[in-house]
Amino acid sequence: MPGRYYEEIHASIAYIHKHLYEPLTLAELARHAAYSPYHFTRIFKEQIGISPQYYISSLRLQRAKDLLLGTGLSIRDISLEVGQQSLGTFTTRFTEKVGMTPSEFRHSSDKAVQSLRSLHHLNEWGLSGSLSSESSSGRYSVVEGNITAELPFQGVILIGLFAKPIPEGLPLYGTLLSSPGKFRFLHVKPGTYYLMATSVAWSSSTLEVLLPYSTLRARSLEPIVVNKGEIVPSQEIKLHPPRLDDPPILISLPVLMNQYLNRVRTIHLQSR
Repeated sequence: MPGRYYEEIHASIAYIHKHLYEPLTLAELARHAAYSPYHFTRIFKEQIGISPQYYISSLRLQRAKDLLLGTGLSIRDISLEVGQQSLGTFTTRFTEKVGMTPSEFRHSSDKAVQSLRSLHHLNEWGLSGSLSSESSSGRYSVVEGNITAELPFQGVILIGLFAKPIPEGLPLYGTLLSSPGKFRFLHVKPGTYYLMATSVAWSSSTLEVLLPYSTLRARSLEPIVVNKGEIVPSQEIKLHPPRLDDPPILISLPVLMNQYLNRVRTIHLQSR
């Protein structure tokens, strides 16, 4: 994403990745970028969408996902490894951001495989349904648009409106697409939202689904403001390969897939 301060922020992010397991203060990061802490925070947030502290915290939770799947370390040791002294606080924050407990995530491989297979089978009949967590009652606004991809893609696209400019927790409104194209969210309540999407190729391994480092992803450059009675401009976003300045994908993709599948099953039962 181009910007006036891209080079400085890009260098700062590389520095954060290199020193992630060390204490990283705002003063140190600002000094490394040759800015005052206030100015550094402002331009970092302009570029990435979240503050440096929030970015570091999110990146450490992403590393915790790596350690849960790639090592035999205890959850307590992993919490210490990523700088969280309290196991209870680590477990609570991980669950809020990822959608399942650290223990559940560590043992979620089978569910990930099953979810992807179920979606692939469903795709043969045409995807339908929603993964919105908000009620669809009442008349609110419509947020719609078009999503494209820089590279050829065969799989499923998870797209949603989030409360923060980072894919964490469940989307307030969301759906799945079987290919790039039009999307629409109905009954969107007034508020400020961030549109983000990621993809899961049918050929993805279990590890790629659980740790989506290489998946195509996209996000709107500006927040979407929904006001009662006003038409929301059409949104255009493009799936692209991972970039260093992309925020970490914290939400577990199998959680989103399972929520979608459950919604489809509910619709099927209601139609019988």
